[in-house]
Amino acid sequence: MTGRNHTQPMNSILQYSSKMPNEMARSKKARRPRRGPREPREDPARNELISRSLESAQQCLLQQDYGTAFVHYLLVLNLAPVLKDFARESFRFTLFKWADELDSLGRIQDLFDCYEQAVELFPADEVIVNSMGEHLFRMGFRDEAAAHFHKALKLRPDFPEAKENFYRVANWLVERWHFLMLNDHGRNRKYQLAIQRAVQEGCSTVLDIGTGTGILGMCAKKAGAREVYACELSKTMYELACEVVSANGMADSIRILHMKSLEMEIPKDIPTRVSLVVTETVDAGLLGEGIIESLIHAWKHLLLPPPNPEEPQSAPSQTGRVIPGGATVFGMAVECQEIRRHHRLCVSAVGGLDLEAVREIRSPVSCSADADESAEPYTTERLSRLPGGFTALTGPCRMLDIDFNNVQELESLCSRKVMRLRVPVTQEGVVDALAVWFQLHLDQENSISTGPQENTCWEQAIYPVQSLAHCSVKRNDELLLEVSCRDAYLRLCCVAIVRDGQMFHLDSMEEEDYSTVVLPNPEVDLCSALASLQTRHDTVSNMFTLECSEIALLNNVNYHNSFRMAVEKLLTSLRSSREMQASEVSSSEPFYMLDVSEGFSVLSLLAARLGQDSGSSLVQAYSSVEKDQHQALLRLLAQSNGVEESALQFWLSHVEDDSAVLQRPASEKLWSAIVLDCIETCGLIRQRLMEKATLARCLLEDGGRIFPERIVIHGLLVESDTLLQESAVQGTDPTLGFNIAPFINQFTVPVHVFLDLSTLECTHLSDPVELFTLDLMNSNANYISRGIRVRVSAPGKVTAVPFWYQIYLDADLTVTTFSQDSHWKQAAVVLQCPLVVNTGDWVQLTIQLHKSSISITAVREEAVTADDATAEEEPVAMDHPQGGLC
Repeated sequence: MTGRNHTQPMNSILQYSSKMPNEMARSKKARRPRRGPREPREDPARNELISRSLESAQQCLLQQDYGTAFVHYLLVLNLAPVLKDFARESFRFTLFKWADELDSLGRIQDLFDCYEQAVELFPADEVIVNSMGEHLFRMGFRDEAAAHFHKALKLRPDFPEAKENFYRVANWLVERWHFLMLNDHGRNRKYQLAIQRAVQEGCSTVLDIGTGTGILGMCAKKAGAREVYACELSKTMYELACEVVSANGMADSIRILHMKSLEMEIPKDIPTRVSLVVTETVDAGLLGEGIIESLIHAWKHLLLPPPNPEEPQSAPSQTGRVIPGGATVFGMAVECQEIRRHHRLCVSAVGGLDLEAVREIRSPVSCSADADESAEPYTTERLSRLPGGFTALTGPCRMLDIDFNNVQELESLCSRKVMRLRVPVTQEGVVDALAVWFQLHLDQENSISTGPQENTCWEQAIYPVQSLAHCSVKRNDELLLEVSCRDAYLRLCCVAIVRDGQMFHLDSMEEEDYSTVVLPNPEVDLCSALASLQTRHDTVSNMFTLECSEIALLNNVNYHNSFRMAVEKLLTSLRSSREMQASEVSSSEPFYMLDVSEGFSVLSLLAARLGQDSGSSLVQAYSSVEKDQHQALLRLLAQSNGVEESALQFWLSHVEDDSAVLQRPASEKLWSAIVLDCIETCGLIRQRLMEKATLARCLLEDGGRIFPERIVIHGLLVESDTLLQESAVQGTDPTLGFNIAPFINQFTVPVHVFLDLSTLECTHLSDPVELFTLDLMNSNANYISRGIRVRVSAPGKVTAVPFWYQIYLDADLTVTTFSQDSHWKQAAVVLQCPLVVNTGDWVQLTIQLHKSSISITAVREEAVTADDATAEEEPVAMDHPQGGLC
């Protein structure tokens, strides 16, 4: 929560309040007017109440009774508004503390009631407005949070907290594919042509489902449709569509509804059934945005009936149709190390820890019958950008055809029996996933492909193969695939390999005669299912589910080996110190180590194992993992690696307040090492990192260490049209003749995350340079702003500055977030004004870090003197260093 320290003396407020409003309103030398209304008399009782309430607020703050203090402040400021500016800081502090307390108690309605009262008192206070937005966002009210962050920025455009919050929420509310979609001129034009043709053929009433920016509805109106309706569930996109439609002069001719199409009724929401539904509620897996359910409802309740084959002369205005008219789904099996390491445990040991005891670790992306209900059937990737590339093991296979203009087919799709397909293997390798794409048939003449070779706004759907053993295949093998649409999701599963007439099931690798699958036998299927139930219960306890990024981290051998070496060096140093202080410190006193990494981490277990290997001065390790399954996995690994149960503890069971994780291991003890999770998987610095480091330093024993001790940010200048396309609607020309860019570009964010720099389509215009350093062990070495000069190595247009991190575990051991085995992605700052440069030019970069938000400005130097050319780096004027408590 955004808050400030309570530094304003309450005595000064009391002194100030001794002059009541009527006294302060008139100067001592001002002459009283001879005529006019008499000024109201002072009310001694009222003044006494205000003074006593201020004094009570002070006492309550000293006693940390924030709720009562808040009530006193409300009373004072409502009775004496003139005190608002003077009491603002104290009121904020009280509000934020009381809100935190209400949040921890789960009194959410009371929390928001307090904020509404505060905003009523201080409607133009950007700090309070922003803080309320933060609570709204944490509670899942993203639209409302965005409105508060936007309001805070309007009140104070340079307010960094609000700016950072707005950028974060903008990524949720207006996903980056909106920009790609509007920049996809081919896709836009084909939709426009299909809509024009339908309207010209007589479809005069149109409903745009999931309108987004309103572009398809405006295409229908421009084509001559008599009535156009549109619906949009997202409040942010609904308001955006209203702005866009109004700016294009169609506010009176397109009616936009803020609701799901499934909730629409006739005549309540639209007067009559329409003759055309247009929609693009499709995702990479085609059906993931609910298009099947939406179209079934539309055919039953909102659309005119489809054309009757027995009455071919039916007028189009009397029948209904849908754009797109249908889709064909394609898929192929691929081998890809990048996919494998995010969905399957690929190593047997890391950092000296044996992982063999774990039967299986799988990601929460699965279509298997035993998958958890919360599992997603697929994830998405742009195959052309996967680091290391991929190998196609089969040719493209036609998986499914869907006719969106046949309601009976749509209704039967979800209840249809699972289809089995046999796909010939054309290339030897390991099947890591099934990649899926589709061709969207807008009408008879226009279609859009989302295939991996196409340059479109869509990614491909990835169905990882998570078998107990590597799914190795050879030429002339066949893959047995199961295709279904259970729960209105496209589900695709590789269940077996057929080789030389024999079938090998992937879940058990048992051999079975091929004919039992070619000619299904219900009795055999039943026996197989019963056998599966009988044999699975004894092993299921050793199967675990981790997030994709957690699996990739566990597969990162170099990271864990480097951490092991850093901990070994630290323990050696601490033991040496203790030997020198043998009379003061017991040799049996353990070293205390705390791992507060986000998500699953084995670093605490690794340290505990090192302590036992040393034979003296054991390590008492604590892990902050919360999930029961994570704790069970750590216990299993500890047992299989010979780590005593008492050597590994779960820290959250030892602290009373989960929000105060960083505290002493015991009243008289300090930590030997604290592990902080510094970098988010997306490529950004974790929020409040430097605040956590400041607190962590205070909790270390002499010679103790924070891991990592230092982070160096590296970057380079690039030209990348891809980053521009994904960041904002490009160009000055209207999109299909409509003015959309100025409205959606309000949600442009300067920092692009989840990048794979190794495969990003870009031209490097400079060598990598050191941008910024964060020292977690020495607060005096930190700064908040730095200027560097970068020499241009190739001509072009600087559009972005991608950046990554070199993480120093100690002075010698480092790991990078920009490597083939890194579980971290990279990020990039996209420049608002690209710079045209030539080889040999110098670009001045100013890097600023506010909390966890990094900003970069770039200026091309027009001329460089001989003295300037000798130094490529120069510090700029800095504010106070960060941190400094310890």
